[in-house]
Amino acid sequence: MRKIYTNGNIYTFDASDPLVQAVVVENGRFIDMGSTESMLLRWTTPTSETISLEGKTATPGLVDSHLHLSMIAEKFMNLDLTGVTSKQEMLEKIQAKAATLKPNEWLLGFGWDENLFTDGTIPTIEELDHVAPYNPLLISRICSHANVVNSKALEVSNYHPSMTIPVGGKIVRDEVTKKPTGLVLESAKEIFTKHVPEKSYTELKNAMRKAIEFSIQQGLTSVHSNDPLFLGGLHQTYRIYDELLNEEGLGLRSNLLINHEFLNDLREAGMYAGYGNETLTIGAVKIFGDGAFGRRTALLSEPYADDPSNYGEAMYDQETLFDIVRRARELSMPIAVHTIGDQALENVLDVLDQFPTVAHRDRLIHTQVLRNDLVERLAKPSRIADIQPRFLVGDFPWVQERLGDQRIKLSYAWKTMMDAGIICAGGSDAPVEPVNPLLGIHAAVTRKAPGQTHQGWNPTEKLSMMEAFRLFTELTAYPTNEETIKGTISRGKLADMTVYSANPFAMEDADELLQTSIEMTIIGGDIHYQKAEEAQLWETF
Repeated sequence: MRKIYTNGNIYTFDASDPLVQAVVVENGRFIDMGSTESMLLRWTTPTSETISLEGKTATPGLVDSHLHLSMIAEKFMNLDLTGVTSKQEMLEKIQAKAATLKPNEWLLGFGWDENLFTDGTIPTIEELDHVAPYNPLLISRICSHANVVNSKALEVSNYHPSMTIPVGGKIVRDEVTKKPTGLVLESAKEIFTKHVPEKSYTELKNAMRKAIEFSIQQGLTSVHSNDPLFLGGLHQTYRIYDELLNEEGLGLRSNLLINHEFLNDLREAGMYAGYGNETLTIGAVKIFGDGAFGRRTALLSEPYADDPSNYGEAMYDQETLFDIVRRARELSMPIAVHTIGDQALENVLDVLDQFPTVAHRDRLIHTQVLRNDLVERLAKPSRIADIQPRFLVGDFPWVQERLGDQRIKLSYAWKTMMDAGIICAGGSDAPVEPVNPLLGIHAAVTRKAPGQTHQGWNPTEKLSMMEAFRLFTELTAYPTNEETIKGTISRGKLADMTVYSANPFAMEDADELLQTSIEMTIIGGDIHYQKAEEAQLWETF
């Protein structure tokens, strides 16, 4: 059916028609746009449907270029510690959750961040044992690069001091007693996860349905998500998405990043970058290059300012990294590498420079610490910087102590990157940061947390409102080679739009974004979310 959306304030991000009142949709694509009067006169038929936007502002559909829908789904199944502000509160929530479980049932959770604690620091293993004595416990930090476990988890997982720790991981032990402190870093988590009973297919699928519906409620029309490690591998991940999106028609366009551990599965399945349809496609091969700033595991070329003996950690040596990229290139696959520190970025670029490009662009995810020479190397048409503006809110001011006054100047440097010609795409890394893309846009424009009154952290790197919105619309089409069908409201492109309660481009103060709500999410011309018709079930996520 032909649909005509009228009476809007529609920013198309298309230079030929930058601001229109109405758009016409047929077969899931825009076929025309202009004034309400002209579109109704030209396209109205007895079978067409007219929908008024009632003067509200719309943009191309918002896209998140890097998140983890499966981890968002986990928040519907497990203990959520996001936003907890003290060790005591964390322990109380763990104790309350343990009381609901049977003995020996795993207590799983996510979201603690000791940088938010107003009292105390990370709970000790003795404290975790006290609040959850009968349940093996595994709870991930907000960044997912650190975890806490209790003695029951060590026992169930057959831990002993001489056991082999996965490469890049660490079981932190007390310097005096040499006993585990309860803190587990990076890949050492695998020691415990392999003993956690798998969720049933139905449980995973139902949680993923909620995560997808929640994302659409936030105004997202497309996401690039990394999930096989959490959803039971490549085949089950694709099956869950296929059933929810293509069979049930939930709508959220999804590009799946596939962890390099599943390269053989990709080969056997005959899948490749771009495999699928306009709703569900296979994306790049996901690799971890380093860790994060929270536990000083992001890999730097010079030591941490607040820990001069520490440079961070590479997840793989150069030979192993080269081999992973080689195997991806044998399948003509692009790579998407987690690189937070400048040395991690340099290591990946050194490897990439040894291979020819492929049809789809390679992605450097996070790229939080730069150097001038790395800026030049990133500024290539075959490379994308997947950035997460909201990280600034979670990381400042404490990250300045990690990096020091000089290095911080070229960190979280989005304006410098875009001015240098680097193709940047905006994401959240949710659930590390909130899914809500307006919060990421606010961070890019203001470079400060909601409620703060200063001029912003390194304010010369602020983006304009239009630049920030382009990060989450037009530019997010480039990582997936979809710039000809997505990202702007243009004739022939997919009819995806997000509608807002206020006009972001007329705001005198960007903080008004924080009171702006998503009124409507339109995917393929169909309304998949409308505020007036939906209960606001997940406002705290």
